Amino acid sequence: MTTLHIRPATPADTDLILQFVRELAIYEKAESEVLATPEHVQRTLFCPSPKVFGLICLDGDTPVGFAVYFFNYSTWQGRHGLYLEDLYVSPKHRGLGAGKALLRHLAQIAVEHDCGRFEWSVLDWNTPAIEFYDSLGARPQSEWIRYRLTGQGLLDLARG
Repeated sequence: MTTLHIRPATPADTDLILQFVRELAIYEKAESEVLATPEHVQRTLFCPSPKVFGLICLDGDTPVGFAVYFFNYSTWQGRHGLYLEDLYVSPKHRGLGAGKALLRHLAQIAVEHDCGRFEWSVLDWNTPAIEFYDSLGARPQSEWIRYRLTGQGLLDLARG
């Protein structure tokens, strides 16, 4: 019998979080893009005033997945939103309901914080995830194009 439990991540989870991040990156065919170190995780998730938060999902005592999220803001709504940066469940633990439990827990956090929305991104080729999100009533936001600046482009714009 599966006994899922979700708890806030703690500093002792740093290596576990990085393990899940690497597994997710391998799944998303982007392992070489993972630059996070234990120091990065400690400095961002477990600092005195964190801006990003983590959850660990356990089946009994076994960690099966994680989520990392933060709060953003909608000027149109005049309310915060919850943005899910990553959600991952190890393949051998899929089918237990951990992904849905993590999303439900995050939705509860969003409601508790009076968030106007709960958003995330998914790769366009990740059909199982898209079908899962659709089954929950989530809808893609196809009218928006996401942009990103990194590396030299970010430095160039910052320097003017």
